[in-house]
Amino acid sequence: MRREIIKIDEEKCDGCGRCVPACAEGAIQIVGGKARLVSEVYCDGLGACLGECPQGALTIETREADAFDEGAALQHVRSKAQEKASLATAAVSAAPACEFTCPGSRSQVFEQRGTSRPVESSKRTADMPSELGQWPVQLHLVPVNAPYFQDADLLIAADCMPFAFADFHRRFLKSRSLVVGCPKLDDVEAYHRKLTEIFRQNDIRSLEVAHMEVPCCFGLVRLVQVALKDSGKAIPLVLTKVGIRGEVLERNRPVMAEKS
Repeated sequence: MRREIIKIDEEKCDGCGRCVPACAEGAIQIVGGKARLVSEVYCDGLGACLGECPQGALTIETREADAFDEGAALQHVRSKAQEKASLATAAVSAAPACEFTCPGSRSQVFEQRGTSRPVESSKRTADMPSELGQWPVQLHLVPVNAPYFQDADLLIAADCMPFAFADFHRRFLKSRSLVVGCPKLDDVEAYHRKLTEIFRQNDIRSLEVAHMEVPCCFGLVRLVQVALKDSGKAIPLVLTKVGIRGEVLERNRPVMAEKS
């Protein structure tokens, strides 16, 4: 049949994921770093997702398409919800076992190596002490109940940040716990579940999101904001934007996230 249905401009889409929760029928998912229409029968063509795309990649077009199936869409949404719940439960319950079975994921807290003399500017970077206080740091790998999250000042950084900002350890990392991730290349839904549980199950003093100026990094900011709201916690949140040449472009004052 000929009807109205969503159209996604892949050239404009940056994979931020804001359109996904806006689609109540679950017709849109992030696949390969881009928004995709997973099935025509799930899209009602009403365009509730249009206003959520900051890049203007979503429009409504009229074309030949399978008819909207409300029952199939409802079953799809329920199935995805059950899948997410199962994955979240499995991730939480499996985390302690992973610490013992996977050396690369084993949770560790480091004793900081202080220096009694100032570091000369001519010294090699390799001789400068690291400010990293834990392992692992990748959001997929950190255990939800890792000891370094309790009473922590938590830094959530985009993967690219340490490469662009030369003084990353001293300026951002000192005396903080750390998780890193990329909303464009990784699983946004898994990130959302993990962050929500980290915020919910730990007493975190403060949060800072250090992200790049590129559009896809907005997804990390939005992800943290949504997860924080869903966790029901009110934690002071600072957002810091860094340019691709390494300069701090914007930093807001701490704000308290609203409880859900």
